[in-house]
Amino acid sequence: MKKTLLWNSFSEVPKTYEALCREHLPRPIHDKVELENATEIVDFLAGHDLNADQEDYLDLLSDLIAEYEEEYFPIKTSKLGGLKALAFLLEENSLNATDLSRILGSDRTLGAKILRGERNLTVDHMKRLGRRFAVEPGLFIG
Repeated sequence: MKKTLLWNSFSEVPKTYEALCREHLPRPIHDKVELENATEIVDFLAGHDLNADQEDYLDLLSDLIAEYEEEYFPIKTSKLGGLKALAFLLEENSLNATDLSRILGSDRTLGAKILRGERNLTVDHMKRLGRRFAVEPGLFIG
């Protein structure tokens, strides 16, 4: 059963790992609904200034998502360049350039500039994207 997002604003997000687990217990993902629920939480948390417990929670959910997606939706990256891989991941997750800017923790225009090839991803950007999409940050090089 699809859940709706647990919080309306970031200020409502629990501050401790234990409290986060009480609201949504991280478990291995078995189907698309569980995948959507976990992805919705990761999307909501990504791009915010998280404390250590929130970071740990986000990392675990991202790992669980990656594990499921690697098994059921493998990405063949050998022929993808960094920008094409990013565009593919954004499309697969129904995200746009503004969402990319939010994930990168930047102003609204950065995502569009990156997707048009006007700006390059920084190492920090690649790490954020790797964590958000549960892939190796090196995927976005080149």
